[in-house]
Amino acid sequence: MDTVGSRDNIAEYLFNAALCMTHLSGFAEEIIVFNSQEFNFITIDDSFCTGSSIMPQKKNPDIAELVRGKSGRAIGNLITLLTVLKGTFLTLNKDYQEDKEALFDSIHTLDRTLFIFARMLENITFNEDVLREQLKKGFIEATDVAEFLVKHDIPFREAHEIVGKLVKYCELKSKTFPDVNKEDLKEIGFPVELEDLSQFTIENCIKNRNSYGGASYDEGNRQIKNAKELIFNLK
Repeated sequence: MDTVGSRDNIAEYLFNAALCMTHLSGFAEEIIVFNSQEFNFITIDDSFCTGSSIMPQKKNPDIAELVRGKSGRAIGNLITLLTVLKGTFLTLNKDYQEDKEALFDSIHTLDRTLFIFARMLENITFNEDVLREQLKKGFIEATDVAEFLVKHDIPFREAHEIVGKLVKYCELKSKTFPDVNKEDLKEIGFPVELEDLSQFTIENCIKNRNSYGGASYDEGNRQIKNAKELIFNLK
């Protein structure tokens, strides 16, 4: 009776499909934004875009937008089944015939979405020059400077305030951290004697994040390798 009256396995699949589509939708949103003219971080291959019906120069990231939109179908199918199940008696009820349409639609939607999304990702170009220029903005190295001060026995609360003052100084002087020299450091009362801040580059910031699961190049490569092995073993 319990087996005949259960649709938990279908509900669990629909939940996993909806969750996967939700993650893909967020990923698609990033692709849409980063592909825009304002960001220009990436370029999607023309085969995964369409032109505008009125603006000849426009290239629409259609696949990413469709993926983002189709997440609503998967979420809707989960809600459909949960609503069907919520008021039924144990065991079999004719209401349960409604599980088929939701299940088959989510299977098809997720399968096709994963297939085309993977192909689109394989044909994306990263505009590395633009990304490098953007990394120079926003004082991303500030946390590393604060951690450097902590290693010189300065409490983080004080280090945080010192670096905040440094950032404000750079904004007023239209400087980035690599532009800061010894005279600048003296002017703001930087507590550790340095010739400049040239050691605090984006590349060094990345390399320093070398703890397990960190963002360093070596850790990134290790995690990619592990992910590939995991996927291979699932086959």
